[in-house]
Amino acid sequence: MNPNLSRLQAYPFERLRQIFADVKPNPAYRAISLGIGEPRHATPQLVKDAYCAAIAGTGLSGYPATTGELGLRQSIAQWLQRRYALNLDVATQILPVNGSREALFAFAQTVVNPALQKSADAPVWVVCPNPFYQIYEGAAYLAGAQPYFVPSVPTRNFAQDWDSVPASVWERTQLLYVCSPGNPAGAVMPLDEWRKLFGLSDRYGFVIASDECYSEIYFRDEPPLGGLQAAAQLGRADFKNLLMFTSLSKRSNVPGMRSGFVAGDARLVQQFLLYRTYHGSAMSPVVQAASVAAWNDETHVVDNRTQYRTKFAQVTPMLTQVLDVALPDAGFYLWAGVDTARFGSDTDFARDLFAQYNVTVLPGSFLAREAHGYNPGAGRIRMALVAEAAECVEAAQRMVEFVQSRT
Repeated sequence: MNPNLSRLQAYPFERLRQIFADVKPNPAYRAISLGIGEPRHATPQLVKDAYCAAIAGTGLSGYPATTGELGLRQSIAQWLQRRYALNLDVATQILPVNGSREALFAFAQTVVNPALQKSADAPVWVVCPNPFYQIYEGAAYLAGAQPYFVPSVPTRNFAQDWDSVPASVWERTQLLYVCSPGNPAGAVMPLDEWRKLFGLSDRYGFVIASDECYSEIYFRDEPPLGGLQAAAQLGRADFKNLLMFTSLSKRSNVPGMRSGFVAGDARLVQQFLLYRTYHGSAMSPVVQAASVAAWNDETHVVDNRTQYRTKFAQVTPMLTQVLDVALPDAGFYLWAGVDTARFGSDTDFARDLFAQYNVTVLPGSFLAREAHGYNPGAGRIRMALVAEAAECVEAAQRMVEFVQSRT
């Protein structure tokens, strides 16, 4: 077996099941889960109609091409132009993928060269945020590299402290994962932060994978800045050493379709396409047809965003009474600090809340790693406001009661 498999940690939701294994939740309350970031708003009818029409036609009668159909790539290019004022070459700079999660993992297998690791003391690094999306860590290990977790700054909404990374790490870095808007804290990277990262990439030669799957759920008037958009604004029209990753899952409430795309540096797209051709990861023509319908429509996206804004406007003020929490820049998570002197650890908080009020939240320590002497997720919880508004409000009311009961 691949020895690097032994380095993978249990996924956060498996760890959550473990700490809940011997807990019997209070039967007086129906179960409400804020634990998993799985969109639960209704799938747009236009997407379902396109999907069914493709099945009724000849959508399953042939093998799909890994590059995807021209119509899909054109719809993606048109969306990039509308959203970011970008003009990408549909033949060389855009590649459909089966959701951003699959692509984020596979990309590391494409760009990391483990042969450059000279010794255990001089590893190949894959740099990533902390807290972080666990796929980054697994991708690094299974590509034969080591993850380097960048310290985050709680007072800056857990933005990464790039200046703390020593030159000796950057010199051996081949891949940098960034997530903007971030999971779990919801911070959006400003242009100056992108400028810094592009400068480091130019100096040390590493590739940047920009995870942007939460870009269409935001609470300010101005939509979040994207990585390719930042590059274009800084005069980097070739998107050197940069790929963006996004999907329809959050934007269009179709996580079961597994549809997204990568875009950017044509050289990277070409190499990633080569890998994916052998990997066997072409998107179903039926999913492609439904994806075209989704990328071509913004009405359902505006409605989706409005639903999240309504929920956050209702829930956030309630929880600020009892937890250290604030409205994020974007995304559908609340990242809250708990009083560990009163509640114990974040895992204790989650376990006791589940037992007494049948509400599930995810301990923050499960979304981070012990690095540089501390776990930046410790003492925090992540809440995914993905259910309908009434259910989220009820969960918040129970949490307020839970915290106040410990006063």
